[in-house]
Amino acid sequence: MAQSATTSDFDSIVLQINSRNTAPVYLLHGEEGYYIDELLKRFEAMVPEADRDFNLYTFYAPETTPDTIMDACRRYPMMSDRQVVLVKEAQAVPAAQLNRLHLYVSSSTASTILVIACRGEKCKAKDLLKQIGANGGVIFDSVPLKESAVAPTISKYIKSKGLNIEQKGLAMLRDYIGADLSRIYNEVDKLAVALSSGATITPEVIEKHIGVSKDYNNFELVNALALKDARRAFTIVNHFCRDPKKNPVMVTIPTIWNYFSNLLVMLYSPDKSDAGLCAAIGRKGTWLPSDYKEGLRSYNAWKLIEIIHAIREADCRSKGVKSRMDPYDILHDLIFRILTAQGRL
Repeated sequence: MAQSATTSDFDSIVLQINSRNTAPVYLLHGEEGYYIDELLKRFEAMVPEADRDFNLYTFYAPETTPDTIMDACRRYPMMSDRQVVLVKEAQAVPAAQLNRLHLYVSSSTASTILVIACRGEKCKAKDLLKQIGANGGVIFDSVPLKESAVAPTISKYIKSKGLNIEQKGLAMLRDYIGADLSRIYNEVDKLAVALSSGATITPEVIEKHIGVSKDYNNFELVNALALKDARRAFTIVNHFCRDPKKNPVMVTIPTIWNYFSNLLVMLYSPDKSDAGLCAAIGRKGTWLPSDYKEGLRSYNAWKLIEIIHAIREADCRSKGVKSRMDPYDILHDLIFRILTAQGRL
């Protein structure tokens, strides 16, 4: 059995499953459903398909009782050294009901692996949590992917598939997919099927296989703003307006915010080398994209402060705060204010 632990990460639990050095009880909870789903699949796969009628129990918490689950846990596996009991949708039952499972956890059966999944929520069953921690169980908190981690996560998964990706293509995928882990892996899997090993994912490849335009996207919009290319910027916004489903304003405005707020940080960075500027904005590596170099030439501090103020206003208005304007009219107005900023507040 695994040593006593109260918290663990995804990779550590996968390692325990693969080595079959598992804890007696696992509680999987938290907002990000992808990791929980993946771990449930791996626990299920621990039982050979031919043995699943005897040694794999899958319960849905709203449709069963704690006593039924505990009875299953206390049974002995048939012609095997262990059995797996999965309890899904545990977030859908009252904490008091889930708490009853602490009676089993305090004296668990060595031949049973009990896995309780609260998908999308934190477990509120305090007695259960306490007993899991006190009896060698593992608690996994599945947290959503941070915005700053989206691009590195996509890049890492692409490399694991034996592929490479251009910087622009990475930015396109980041903006299109966002922090939805299921979509990240699904979209990259599509590309892995379509491309040969060692291939490079280009904007053209993304446009062909995923449907994101290589010319009309947030990456190109930021590039147009960096160069103060008004014609191209408004052409891109007009394209967004015609295809709002693929180009939501709620994604575009934060992208613009990240770019200009990073510019302001870089402007006041004492180290103006590429490596220093990358470090100032938390960017890995020492290569500074040309968009930032152009932006530093195009916008001074006062203009950036005025622009950031305009972006904050547009963000509020796009969410219905003191405004009933069409979101794309708000975006159009924001682009105009950025391109004509004078540095006067």
